[in-house]
Amino acid sequence: MRPLAEMADAVLRTADGREKTALSRGFAAEWQAARKSGAQPEVGQAAPPMMPARPARPELLSPRDVPRRRPGSPEGRIALLHAVAHIELNAVDLHWDIIARFTHVPMPIGFYDDWVKAADEESKHFNLMCDCLEAMGSHYGALPAHAGMWRAAEDTAEDFMGRLAVVPMVLEARGLDVTPGMIKIFRNAKADQAVAALETIYAEEVAHVAYGSKWFHFLCGRHDRDPKDAFHDLVQTYFHSPLKPPFNEEKRAEAGLPPDFYWPLAVAD
Repeated sequence: MRPLAEMADAVLRTADGREKTALSRGFAAEWQAARKSGAQPEVGQAAPPMMPARPARPELLSPRDVPRRRPGSPEGRIALLHAVAHIELNAVDLHWDIIARFTHVPMPIGFYDDWVKAADEESKHFNLMCDCLEAMGSHYGALPAHAGMWRAAEDTAEDFMGRLAVVPMVLEARGLDVTPGMIKIFRNAKADQAVAALETIYAEEVAHVAYGSKWFHFLCGRHDRDPKDAFHDLVQTYFHSPLKPPFNEEKRAEAGLPPDFYWPLAVAD
């Protein structure tokens, strides 16, 4: 079995979305089988690329140039699913990147267990979205997508705590806020396949935010930092806009994010 960091690097260097996620899920299964057998596999080290490999499509545009489509139409619902697929593919890379990029920081084996599981689930989520798009006569890559999705990774490439603060505790927490509304859109359209896929994503994303909160608090304890103050400092350093309510306070609390973490960073209504 290859060291985990080398597996992560291989995923990051694979361009095609379906191939990337197949590799991701295969590596996750290897790691999880080894851990279930009682082994403590080698984490190793890697030199991951600053940018992961990407397919030729979708065309990546500035956020302001991505066309807006109303979700009340079939075309708008396809665009919404395409955007989610793009987010999920970036999440696959983000979770493998946090494994590969920060191996110089000693961490318990449980840290790697959590992020391998998260990467595996994000891979499943991407494939669920692709399946929905294909059932609606489209595919991932058919529409332009947001070019700024990897910015958080670039900005925090040398700051482990910053990565945990911004990616799971801000960006993935935002998914907890907006996914119920998306589920309602597809339920009203009687798009049962999309509803089931989004409900799976919604249920599993809570744990990903919780992994971020858990390991952020772990590192705060190691460095004798107040978690709330550290979170505020790091988000203001690396996240380039205020947080936007409404917040899903129930699911955020379930994931270990109390209101005094995010409300002070929120844009005023």
